[in-house]
Amino acid sequence: MLLGFAALYLPSYWMLAERIWPSDEQGHGPIILAVSLWLLYAKRHTLAALPPRPSLLFGAPLLLLGLVLYVLGRSQFIMFFEVFSQILVLAALVLLFLGPRALATVWFPLFFLLFMVPLPGSLVASVTGPLKLAVSAVASNLLYHLGYPVARSGVIMNVGPYQLLVADACAGLNSMFTLEALGLLYMNLMRYTNAVRNTLLAILIIPIAFVANITRVIILVLVTYYLGDEAGQGFIHGFAGIALFLVGLMLMLATDKVLRIFLPEKAAPT
Repeated sequence: MLLGFAALYLPSYWMLAERIWPSDEQGHGPIILAVSLWLLYAKRHTLAALPPRPSLLFGAPLLLLGLVLYVLGRSQFIMFFEVFSQILVLAALVLLFLGPRALATVWFPLFFLLFMVPLPGSLVASVTGPLKLAVSAVASNLLYHLGYPVARSGVIMNVGPYQLLVADACAGLNSMFTLEALGLLYMNLMRYTNAVRNTLLAILIIPIAFVANITRVIILVLVTYYLGDEAGQGFIHGFAGIALFLVGLMLMLATDKVLRIFLPEKAAPT
C-alpha cells in the first residue's frame, strides 16, 4: 500500500519541489507538509489503541473519487486536483482499514494538508488584483497623511524619486492562507473547544492578514524612501516578509486575548 501511494504521489511531490515550492507564494508548502506529518505521528498511539472498524460503504467511494481526481489532475496538468486527491485517498484508506473513529482522530492533520494544495491560477488571479489595489491604496493614504511625498497610480506607488510596484507577493492572498493555517494550528494545539470563539478567530485572521500586508508595504516604502531602491529590494525586502508574519501572529494572539474576555476559554482535557 505504501509503495502504491509512493508511486502515485512521489512524482507530484517532485513537481511541487521543483516548480511550486521555490516561489514566494507557495514557499509555505513544505512547512505545512512537515507539520501535518508531525500531527499524524503524534496520533499514532491513539490510532493503535482503536479497534479496527473498516467502513467499505464510505471508504470505497471516497477512494474512487480521490483516484479519479488524481488521474484527471495528472493527465490534464491540474495541480490542484492532483495534490488535493491525496487527502481523499488518505482519508479513504483510514476508513477502509480502521474505520470512522480513526478518521475522526486524524481529521485535523488531513484537513491541514489543504493549506499545501496549490490554489487554482484563475482564483489567484481574480482575488490578487483587488487585494493589491486595496493594500496599495490604504498604504499610500496612510503615508500621505503622515506627511510623506507619496502618490499612487493603480498598484504603482511613487515615493520621492522612487517608484514601487506592489507585487502579487504583497497582495496578501497567500499570507492570508498561511496565517489562517497558523491560526487553525494554534487553536488545535491549544485544544480550544468553544466553536463560536474558534470561528470568530478564524474569520478575523483575514483582516489581520490584510493589516499585516499593509505593514509590509509601508516598511518597504519607508526603507526605499530613506535608504534607496537598492536597500528596499535587498535584504530588507526579505525581512519585511518575516515582519509580516510577526505582525500577523502578534495581532492574532492579541485578538485571541480579547475574545477570551467575552468568550471564556474552554480547553479540552489532556
